[in-house]
Amino acid sequence: MSTFDALFFHFFQYYKSKKSKKANSIATFYLTLLQSSLLLLLGVFFAGFFKQMHVQTMTSVKAWTLFGLVVIFLYFKNWIQYSGKKRKVLNAKVLKNRKLYYNIWLLWLLPVVILGLTYVLYQAT
Repeated sequence: MSTFDALFFHFFQYYKSKKSKKANSIATFYLTLLQSSLLLLLGVFFAGFFKQMHVQTMTSVKAWTLFGLVVIFLYFKNWIQYSGKKRKVLNAKVLKNRKLYYNIWLLWLLPVVILGLTYVLYQAT
């Protein structure tokens, strides 16, 4: 099981007791937000790196369009992956093995910190 699977199931278990019908949607949204913020951080890093190396790869409009398409793809990939039979099987494995102990507020703060790092890196280039 990957780190993203563990984070998804932690969110799913936390919100299942509070908002049972929306738990899957909240966990899918969080996982997509985290993955897209990591992707944005990598994109800004490589854009700055290529700019310093004087490599012209693509325009910023094309890069933002590509980023938007990849975020939509990530959301649908997560939605398909975690809304069916696979989620139930992985959830049973998580519950059988151990209970996940993460602070939910720190996990919500993680994408914000990544976006802050992205902003700092963007300003540095």
